[in-house]
Amino acid sequence: MIALVLFGLFFLLVFLRVPIAISLGVSSIIVLVSSSGIFGLEMVTDIMYTSVAKFTLLAIPFFILAGVIMEHVGISKRLIDFAQTLVGHRKSGIVLVTVIVAVFFAAISGSGPATVAAIGGILIPSMIKNGYKKETAGALVASSGAIGIVIPPSIAFIVFAVVAGDQIPVTINRLFMAGVVPGILMGAAFVIAALIVRSRQEKRGEFVLPEGVEIRKATGKEQWAAFVGAFPGLMIPVIILGGIYGGFFTPTEAAVVAVVYGLLVGMIINRQDTFKKMYRIFIEAAVQTAVVMIIVSAASVFAYIVTTEQIARDISEGILGLTSNPILILLLINVVLLIAGAFIDAISAYYIFVPILLPIIIFLEVDPTVFGVIMTVNLAIGLFTPPVGLNLYVAAGISDTSIVEISRGVLPFIIAAVIVLMLVTYIPQISTFLPDLLNVK
Repeated sequence: MIALVLFGLFFLLVFLRVPIAISLGVSSIIVLVSSSGIFGLEMVTDIMYTSVAKFTLLAIPFFILAGVIMEHVGISKRLIDFAQTLVGHRKSGIVLVTVIVAVFFAAISGSGPATVAAIGGILIPSMIKNGYKKETAGALVASSGAIGIVIPPSIAFIVFAVVAGDQIPVTINRLFMAGVVPGILMGAAFVIAALIVRSRQEKRGEFVLPEGVEIRKATGKEQWAAFVGAFPGLMIPVIILGGIYGGFFTPTEAAVVAVVYGLLVGMIINRQDTFKKMYRIFIEAAVQTAVVMIIVSAASVFAYIVTTEQIARDISEGILGLTSNPILILLLINVVLLIAGAFIDAISAYYIFVPILLPIIIFLEVDPTVFGVIMTVNLAIGLFTPPVGLNLYVAAGISDTSIVEISRGVLPFIIAAVIVLMLVTYIPQISTFLPDLLNVK
């Protein structure tokens, strides 16, 4: 009965377009108060405070701040310029530029919507200039931006490690390294999907370069100048990941290092007037952090009820009662997560589904790190899946298209991402190969 009320209220509020954090909080409070009286309200505040008062979660505001700084000091533009000098002259070179820059910026921001906002303003007009339809350009940037939560450092992996850590030890270091190959595979799949789309449009006569547009190969001098300008940005993943796996600092400390490095790049190397922008930078980062932390605190109350009322156990036993075939169970889990990702954000999904699904994963003897990657790829797909994919709304605003138009354009990229998801699900070595090779525990 409690499970029915809890999930029923939550999904009702979500379908009524109530913000996710409020939906989680209201449904949880009603259930707690109805079962524990006024004492339930005291429990809510205690759980919410405890859920965010964790050292590991400090990485989230710092990685968000680092991403905002990188965007404002012009690093994203310099990365785009460098990528364009390398492959921009090739047929569909702008597709490679988009995916390559998305992967690199993902390694800076750790956020899907932030990646789309940072690179979309430059790359979507560039794709349109190269003959792509607005909806195709927006769809590619929206889907490529989702790689931001798979390629390390990833805010999503940090949250997964915190939530799963209540049941089984999962290290952020191993999760970060496990996300590298799946993230690269997603990028490759999006490139292939974009090339197929272009080929079909050319056959229908829909792909035409605007008059007066000439795509030329950059000179060696131009490539060198672009490389020098982009070098500080290219070093960010090396510094962050090299520092973590070299044992110089923890992921949380790496986030602080990223912030300091971004400020130094802005003030010294790029000679941007960063101090004048600091107020705007901190306000933007604070708003993004507040949104994440409010969701974390509200979702933690929801997760507390799911765990303490044995809802997670009952649902887990129900799923295992349907079939004992690991292939079918993993397929069912993917279907559930894909549907959930289309309606709720990744952080909420972790707090709702990890307590339910992790016991099943343990029973199936699936590596928790692999499950973390599977779940994150699922939720990354949700970022560009209608009707609630956040990346779609950001890209639609930049490309000046409707959600309906961009939703049609994103379909080939959803198919490509699902293929990668199936590979990651049923070939666990894709995720474990790199951390095992480097002996990352």
